[in-house]
Amino acid sequence: QVRVVESGGGLVQAGGSVRLSCAASGSIVGINDVGWYRQAPGKQRELVAAISSGGNTKYVDSVKGRFTISRDNAENTVYLQMNSLKPEDTAVYYCNADLLLNTGPGGIKGYKYWGQGTQVTVSS
Repeated sequence: QVRVVESGGGLVQAGGSVRLSCAASGSIVGINDVGWYRQAPGKQRELVAAISSGGNTKYVDSVKGRFTISRDNAENTVYLQMNSLKPEDTAVYYCNADLLLNTGPGGIKGYKYWGQGTQVTVSS
């Protein structure tokens, strides 16, 4: 079964650091673009950071210089290193990965999968 699982969340004090992992498993050929999203209570889900298959990255302005997204293709895993955390970073963090699946002889297609989310709580 193909799936995406986030891990690494928890409770951290303001100014602290957390590293989130997004691991893809199952019969996948590879991973295309991956995005980390977050959703705080009462707010819409927002894209925090994204990384392309080639390693190009982009960030929402509020996390630039504090968060770093990276990927380990051999491990089918994408990371989000979060430093200098602030209380406003508190949210459930989700991974959305474009997974490449074998669809048949000579066929490969990308499908987007969401993980279940991991809670990050930053105390002041």
